[in-house]
Amino acid sequence: MGAAEARAAGRAAGTEPVDTALYPLDEPDGTGWAAVVSRVREELANSGCCVLPDFIRGALQGRLRTECAAIAPNAHYDVETVNAYNTDIAAPLPDGHPGRITVERGNAFVARDLIPRDLIVHRLYSDPLFQRFVAACFGLPRVHELADPLSGLCLNVVNPGMEHPWHFDTNEFTVSLMTQLPQDGGVFEYCPNIRSARDENFADVRAVLTGRGGHLVRRLELRPGDLQLFKGRYSLHRVSEVRGDIARHTAILAYSERPGVVGSVARTRQLFGRVLPEHLAAEGRAVRVDALLD
Repeated sequence: MGAAEARAAGRAAGTEPVDTALYPLDEPDGTGWAAVVSRVREELANSGCCVLPDFIRGALQGRLRTECAAIAPNAHYDVETVNAYNTDIAAPLPDGHPGRITVERGNAFVARDLIPRDLIVHRLYSDPLFQRFVAACFGLPRVHELADPLSGLCLNVVNPGMEHPWHFDTNEFTVSLMTQLPQDGGVFEYCPNIRSARDENFADVRAVLTGRGGHLVRRLELRPGDLQLFKGRYSLHRVSEVRGDIARHTAILAYSERPGVVGSVARTRQLFGRVLPEHLAAEGRAVRVDALLD
């Protein structure tokens, strides 16, 4: 596909809402594309996180907010006792293991099967040029949409008085799009690369969970329309308590380096309150890139 054809495809597909003056996704072989990708890679290498401000065109940010606010009531709401690994808290663990530290999770998710395909976030998630851009940013030949019919794309809703406590992601990396800013609070906090595929680093994880690891924590203020690329499998992270009268909304666009990734039955029930035949079929043969706690 030539440059002209790529630009036409981008305008006609899910990349249309992107501010291509800042982020030229419609020119995947151009110098502008290469410059953005190079910057993103450098930030990901340094901190495991990169934010692209005003990724969505300013004129469409209101529509983005309205569309996601309209589906927010479809979120599965639950207050549950969880640990940072989202594993069974009744499972026996050694003394001092950070998985024994539990907190209340009070956020909510709208599952992919409840997000209409014509919404900005759904069009962007499935767009080949956007996926090509994401893969390039993470230094991969390609990325795959999650095979999970619920968690590949979802809307994260954090209502006032709630938070999304410390956790790790199932997939290696996550792409998220802020759609609605809370009145106060709701700050994204993370610990860059606190663990690796070979080392859980339980000592530092425990320090953060017990309030003694403040030196490991970074804080990030996000704005509506901002795109965040994040290595959430290896960086402990959370959203602090939301205050005021407005909920925090973030679209989560999850991809994987490998095809076939499906969430575990236990975690899917935690997040969405239900499981589908795909989750039951995948149980016990999950596709993962490592042997870390989920």
